Order: sequence, then C-alpha cells, then structure tokens
Amino acid sequence: MREVSRADVVLSGYGPVGRAYVEYLARQRDELAHRHGVRVNVAAVRASSGQCRLREGEPVPPRSAWGPPAPLEETLDRTAAGVFVQAIPSSPRLRLHAAEEAMIALRRGVHVVTATKSHLLSHWRDLDEAARAAAVMIRISGATGAALPAGDLSRTSLRGLGCTTIRACPNGTATFVLDRLAAGDSLDEAVREAQRRGIAEADPSSDLSGEDAATKVRLLAALAWGWDPASVRVRAEPVDEGTSRTAPAAASRARRLRAVASASVDTPHLVRVRLEETEPGDPLHALVGPEKAVVFGCPDAGDVIVSGGRSSPLGAALALVKDTIEVTAPRTGFL
Repeated sequence: MREVSRADVVLSGYGPVGRAYVEYLARQRDELAHRHGVRVNVAAVRASSGQCRLREGEPVPPRSAWGPPAPLEETLDRTAAGVFVQAIPSSPRLRLHAAEEAMIALRRGVHVVTATKSHLLSHWRDLDEAARAAAVMIRISGATGAALPAGDLSRTSLRGLGCTTIRACPNGTATFVLDRLAAGDSLDEAVREAQRRGIAEADPSSDLSGEDAATKVRLLAALAWGWDPASVRVRAEPVDEGTSRTAPAAASRARRLRAVASASVDTPHLVRVRLEETEPGDPLHALVGPEKAVVFGCPDAGDVIVSGGRSSPLGAALALVKDTIEVTAPRTGFL
C-alpha cells in the first residue's frame, strides 16, 4: 500500500476560486491521498481583511469569526506549510502585494502555486531566481488557462520537440462572445449572456480587448522559450461593435471568427492577438462556446494541440489542486 504524506497549505484569497479550492479538497481529500500519495490540508486562509487557522478537516468558518491578518512569515512558520497558494485577483492594484507574498514564501523554502497573473508579468525573473535559490518550485497552471493543461505542456512536455510557434484561443469569454455575434446577437447581448452563464466577469474588458489572451500566451512563451514576460510587447485587436458585422460575415462563408493570440521564436518578445477567420479543420475553428485551445507548432514532431478545460472558478481551482499535488506528491517509478 502506498505511503501517504501530508502537505500543509496556506491559501491567499478566498473569493470564488479560493472557496472552490478549499471545498474541492474537503470533498476529495481521501480520494486524492489514495490516488496520489499526499493528503493536502489547508492550514490557513488569508484575505485582505482577515485570516483564519484551521485544524485538519475543519471547515472554513464565517468571515465574522476570522481574526486580523497576521504577517505571512508568521503564518507560514506556525503552520509549517510547504505550499503557498495564491487565488487573489489579477489586478494591477494587487500586483505588488502578490509579488511580495510569493517572494516571502519562496525565500522560506515554500513552493508557490498561483492562479494570479499580474505579478508573473512584472516579477517573473525575481520569482524564478528566488525559487532556484531556495530549491523550490513555482507552478502557474491556473494562470495559463484554468483547467486547460497548456502550462504543463509548455514547461516540460515540449522539451526536445522543437516548438517554434504558439497559436491559441485561451480566453473562453472571447470565443463565446464571437459565436454569439455570429448568431446575430449584439455585443451587449452577447456579453450579458456570457455573464449570465458565469463565463464572463462583471468587467469583461480584458477579455474583449485581447489583454487576457495575450497575458496567457506571454506566460506560455516564458515557460516554453524562457522569455521574460515583462519584456514582451503586445499588439491586440479587440472584439468591439464592428465585430458584430464581421462575425456573421465569416459565418456566411462557413468560417468562424476567433480572437487568436500567437507568438513565434522568429519574432522574439512579441505577442499578437488578431481576429482571424478560421476554417474547418483548424483546431481553433472547432471550439464551441467558452472552450479554449492552444496549438504548439513543432515542425519536426508535428503540431501538439490541447483543448477543452472549463472556464470557471472550479476549473481554476482544479488547476490549483493539480499543481499542489505536483509539488508535494512523491515522484518515483512511473509517477
């Protein structure tokens, strides 16, 4: 019988993704331990307004029962956590805070698992150097496509395959909205429907501008080719009112308009997001609703394609769970 180890986690951020992470681990703790040899225990949950410590198996209490937030150094030391998980919003306002907390964890020899993107764009080199110095890992699956395992492919599975291009529709909101526009909806109608279904955020501007898609491809290129995301230029074409005309026109020719983010080793440190008419047979044409896909162009090995992955708080939480297991589970034999 496989020996089961314990991994204590400090979670930063208790919005929809953080709650989904805690709730999933509570439901699946025993099954995950049986399958992967590690029992993940959320030892503390932190938010801007407070913090709570948890005994193993104890549910998160109401916010009214939380205490004031303690310094992260103290929380990590008192919980003896091996993993620091970030599920705070990817906003410019929180970028420095996210970077500072991640650096504190890394310098204490604690693995970092994050769904937060903002500090990865600005502090990639600093975070990488701190992790290497402490011999710990950073995993970012939740920041590169939620449940879509594109980050894992970029980081390890493409090694030696000679990947030269990345072409992606990594933003489910944009794909869903474009399909609704092709069906005759106005932009406002399409966005409202995406929000009603929980696909789009209350503010979908980063999705429709191409910013989010560009961010994910910047991170994938960093993993695949070692680009520093801070040095990557972005040229993006937005989904706007004019797209309400071009999307139906593409559909009339049996094509589908897609917001395609791309990068190439031949044009270093540049990510483009363009509205492209995709044809049948193109993996990006086949996407339905909020689905996502990434095509890694490998001239000798052949294209490597990953698609699917739910765009939702649960999808992002599952990416955090996967990464938590990866940095803590024993890896021997076939595992």
